[in-house]
Amino acid sequence: MNVHPEQIKILHIDSNHPTLWQQLEQAGFTNEADYTSTKEETEAKIANYNGIVIRSRFDIDKTFLDKAVNLQFIARVGAGLESIDCDYAEQKGIRLIAAPEGNRNAVGEQALGMLLSLFNNLNKADREIREGKWIREANRGHELDGKTVGIIGYGNMGKAFAKKLRGFEVTVLCYDIKPMVGDVNAKQVSLQELQQKADVLSLHTPWTPETDKMVNADFINAFAKPFWLLNTARGKSVVTKDLAQALQSGKILGAALDVLEYEKSSFENLFTNDTTPDEFQYLLNADNVLLSPHIAGWTFESHEKLAQVIADKIKVIYFESNVAEQEDKRVTGIGGIFFKSENPGALRDWYKKHLGLATDDYGWSFWWKDAAGNDAITQWSPFAADTAYFEPSQKQFMQNFRVHDLDNLLEKLRGEGVTLVGEPEVYDYGKFGWILDCEGNKIELWEPIDKAFL
Repeated sequence: MNVHPEQIKILHIDSNHPTLWQQLEQAGFTNEADYTSTKEETEAKIANYNGIVIRSRFDIDKTFLDKAVNLQFIARVGAGLESIDCDYAEQKGIRLIAAPEGNRNAVGEQALGMLLSLFNNLNKADREIREGKWIREANRGHELDGKTVGIIGYGNMGKAFAKKLRGFEVTVLCYDIKPMVGDVNAKQVSLQELQQKADVLSLHTPWTPETDKMVNADFINAFAKPFWLLNTARGKSVVTKDLAQALQSGKILGAALDVLEYEKSSFENLFTNDTTPDEFQYLLNADNVLLSPHIAGWTFESHEKLAQVIADKIKVIYFESNVAEQEDKRVTGIGGIFFKSENPGALRDWYKKHLGLATDDYGWSFWWKDAAGNDAITQWSPFAADTAYFEPSQKQFMQNFRVHDLDNLLEKLRGEGVTLVGEPEVYDYGKFGWILDCEGNKIELWEPIDKAFL
């Protein structure tokens, strides 16, 4: 986009972490704030702005967009875009920005915390002790060990929750409308298989017409076993009346709900009158129901992360031409060759004895000089034949490529339609990400942190 940031006026209609305002200002954008005007009042002046930053104060509909004649982007400091008429905005050439990367970790942690609390009756036990009751047998809990956790919606939030479950001896299944999104943390299956096997169901879907009222009586009864339900996604995905009936019948063993069907689109209010539906009153009185006020992604840390993600994405729009002029460094060398072996230990010993490889528990590290004279390393590693590290690829080998800028490369690959596997991970010796090639081979991408490898 051949526009200088100095020419861009951005209207902030919700308050956010100050890092967002500061970074945009430092980059040369003009920020203006209006946290109190109504939607109609904002519409009257939106033609003066090129960008708008929102959370959920009001919906961005066709009427609003028709008045926003100079709008180039809408940035929502949150995970979803359901408060925006996305199709109409895109028809007008307006870029849409969200920040699911900013609060996915917070959602994953909350989902795990709510699940463990539900399994161990912690909210009920805490309340009873505060009332002077010491009841042990009725608060006997369940262990997560050995259970099957089903995740519906395997994007940023679902993947974050699956990653948190890695420390438990559980089977994790995922269902998503997109193909090939499963990874080492969750096996992608059909909805029918998930409903046959799950002991726990966790929702991580956006609100769409397809997910609206998705969890209803028919959906619930399709599960082969009684199950626990977690919802940290959108309240309107669950029919509360059907949930209450399933809790009463025992088809649902317990529910942890961070979101509710009755929430307003701003997420700031629940009921605007004194009427409480009977089914919601049941949830309020039920010992096996845990409720929180839409705070799963609402941590102090995510508050800043969300702002940082939005600032970065806005800057990319206007600085991308400069980025394109730079050398598009991607792969900078072979990082490693990984393959399956019936006996990795014996194989490493053979190579050490007969070929002189200085092998260790990981294989062999080959040091060399790249074209610029920098020290570089290639790793040769045999893995056990039953390793899960190569999944979802069924091939006997996996390549590791050294790359220049992992985060930027993964964004480019995602935009090119390449399948990304799991979430990037960071260790002392580098950052790692995983992709699938066109034949389903898993490729590991490694960005060294140690400058000697660069």
